Amino acid sequence: MSVGENIKKYQELLGENVQLVAVSKTKPIEALIEAYEAGQRVFGENKVQEMVSKWEALPKDIQWHMIGHVQTNKIKYMAPFVSVVHGVDRLKVLKELDKQAQKVDRVIDCLLQIHIAEEQTKFGFDPEEMKALLPELNTYSNVRVRGLMGMATNTSDKDQIKQEFMHLRELFDQFAQKQQWDMLSMGMSGDYQIAIQAGSTHVRIGSAIFGARNYAV
Repeated sequence: MSVGENIKKYQELLGENVQLVAVSKTKPIEALIEAYEAGQRVFGENKVQEMVSKWEALPKDIQWHMIGHVQTNKIKYMAPFVSVVHGVDRLKVLKELDKQAQKVDRVIDCLLQIHIAEEQTKFGFDPEEMKALLPELNTYSNVRVRGLMGMATNTSDKDQIKQEFMHLRELFDQFAQKQQWDMLSMGMSGDYQIAIQAGSTHVRIGSAIFGARNYAV
């Protein structure tokens, strides 16, 4: 299937209640144009420089979501245009986002990344750190936390993945009303169905749309 056909397939599968974030990292502009022409307007990148070059080249009605581990010294380059930062995994990132958003007179939407996986290599706040942070959020006037994001353990054990996603959903539900949260970002190409069952509002799908990533890029 072509990129355009894959986009249409996932848009139909997900329906109106779940937002498809087409993860276009390492993919050429031509592949993104094909997705755009199929109606896709939300793209996810994990490297700031790559996202900036694509933003400059592509139509301006695209929403750009930063989904990877964020280097704070790169935030200034995406601050003028990024729509949502999924991976706010430490306080330093939140502070720098607020600072750079203020410089360009914007309020940047973001999600707090929670560490729910077994692997220590995954980033994110633990639940207690997140709870301690919540009362301080109103001190950052140029960022708006819209909800939570998490990545499940890289395992074929679907029960474990479901358990990790449900843990994140329960944490989200605990604070969503008070914090006015409306975004729960979890699920990728291999586990998005489990994530949707657990209540995900945004799924991040890349290889199932664009094919295997080209890490030589």
